[in-house]
Amino acid sequence: MKARLQTAQSEFIRAKDENLALLLQLIQLRNHSVQQVDFCTHMGSALCTLLWGVSIREETVRSILGMEKTTEFFSLAAQTVSSFVESVAVSQDEDPEESCFVLGLAGTITNVAAVSCGRDFLMSSCRDLLGTWIQLLGKMRAGICSRLRVLILMTLYNVSIHRQGLLWLCQYRGLVPQLLQLLADPDCEVCLHALRLIQSFILEPDVLHMFWGDLQECLPHITELSHTASPDVQKMAAEVLEELRGPMVEGCPITGK
Repeated sequence: MKARLQTAQSEFIRAKDENLALLLQLIQLRNHSVQQVDFCTHMGSALCTLLWGVSIREETVRSILGMEKTTEFFSLAAQTVSSFVESVAVSQDEDPEESCFVLGLAGTITNVAAVSCGRDFLMSSCRDLLGTWIQLLGKMRAGICSRLRVLILMTLYNVSIHRQGLLWLCQYRGLVPQLLQLLADPDCEVCLHALRLIQSFILEPDVLHMFWGDLQECLPHITELSHTASPDVQKMAAEVLEELRGPMVEGCPITGK
């Protein structure tokens, strides 16, 4: 029994040492993994910021659209931005490096949508991405991810310049009410670009008729913005009011003052 006890004790000590060695390896692997994630985040942030900067040129956008991995890149961009928004919604905190990474992605897509060939590409191959953009607008609460919301609004505005894109956006009947909620956002840039997108809708008579009920409800708030907001927002709100009060389409009486 003594011999068996000694054997059991030896096996216990050996197993304990093995477990300790495995634990140390796990800690080292975990630290290495964290370092790799940090490195990838910094690298992604730098590369996407550079891509955002060069994509302002139309010839660069054409080059991007001609590559084999373009559609995959946009799909990964949508997934990355969605994960970031969900993470921020839980933690209520934006990591500066991750935020820079995501803004680089969103900014690049905004620049692509600013070019005619880019809008054609997005409408033909990346409608899922645009649908994700619309969904994300509703997931980000006021005061959080303001720059990201501005870039998403700019992308949707650029898409709305394309008539096919505008008609496609009209399928999302919750988009205009969502834009009207953004008019109360504390960030003036968010308000400004929400107004620009609303203006894009009302300039098309058929679209204006579709959303007339929603737009009627927002007239008082837009009127308030035209007097109390920042100068740029005041100017845009005044333009929207002028266009809403004009003879836009038959059957849409204007009741706002």
